[in-house]
Amino acid sequence: MLGGGLEPGTLTVVHGTTGVGKTQLGLSFLNAGLQAEEQRGVLVDLTTRGDSQQHAEYARRLFGWEVVDGSIPKQSVFTPPEPMPNRFTGLDYQGKPVTRANLTDEEWRIWSQQLAIKMEEVTAFMYAHFARGTRRVMIDGIEPSKRAEDSVQLRLIEYIYQQILRTDSDWVARSLFRGEWQRVKDAVERCAYNKDDVCTLVLQTSNEIMLTELMSREIVEGDLGTNATTILLLGRWPEGAHLGRAAFVLKNRGKRASEDVVPFTITEEGLTPL
Repeated sequence: MLGGGLEPGTLTVVHGTTGVGKTQLGLSFLNAGLQAEEQRGVLVDLTTRGDSQQHAEYARRLFGWEVVDGSIPKQSVFTPPEPMPNRFTGLDYQGKPVTRANLTDEEWRIWSQQLAIKMEEVTAFMYAHFARGTRRVMIDGIEPSKRAEDSVQLRLIEYIYQQILRTDSDWVARSLFRGEWQRVKDAVERCAYNKDDVCTLVLQTSNEIMLTELMSREIVEGDLGTNATTILLLGRWPEGAHLGRAAFVLKNRGKRASEDVVPFTITEEGLTPL
């Protein structure tokens, strides 16, 4: 469907309702790095409701892969702990979506202040992995929001994409080690990587359940899809008297994709076309 797969240096956004298969697809993408780059990709989970995506369970069952939660302090990016944590859980707030409409004025003010801390934590986490050869990133747990500017999650993703994923490695390091450049510059040179080798997959939960609803939805200004090279839609699809699952490529490599809708099922191998 994608004409050869996802390309390095690109951003792919997957839209779909809860339970449609986004997480299995994303974990398959990360696991494929074991063969392509000799190590799996990393996961940034921005959900505010615990492990509702069941990353650890799916990864263990599908690939025998143990997901390890944690952060990497910037003082440890050149000598990280073993095993390195491979899932960053960026938001600690539990119980309701982190959007302007769901938070009080005081809660929103606190979250806005905490964004600077979260940004440094995720920068250290991703830089440490990229410096060791990781080239795949999956960002999960993005909840629906009527307006992009009202979502803490989307604001954090915008920072990750512009200031980490699309920024040269030495400038990522300069941002992380402000005021300490002379101490770390030799290590930064040894750990240099090419940002254009990194491929990013973002999973966003949609309010729309049926695939036809997703296919007719417009991409609005500020939506994740405006920066995406590829947009993949996963939704419910009629299969006789029942509802199955199907995929549709809305955009690929910046162009409108074909009109093919591909029904699929979820097996022990991940997403399998019917």
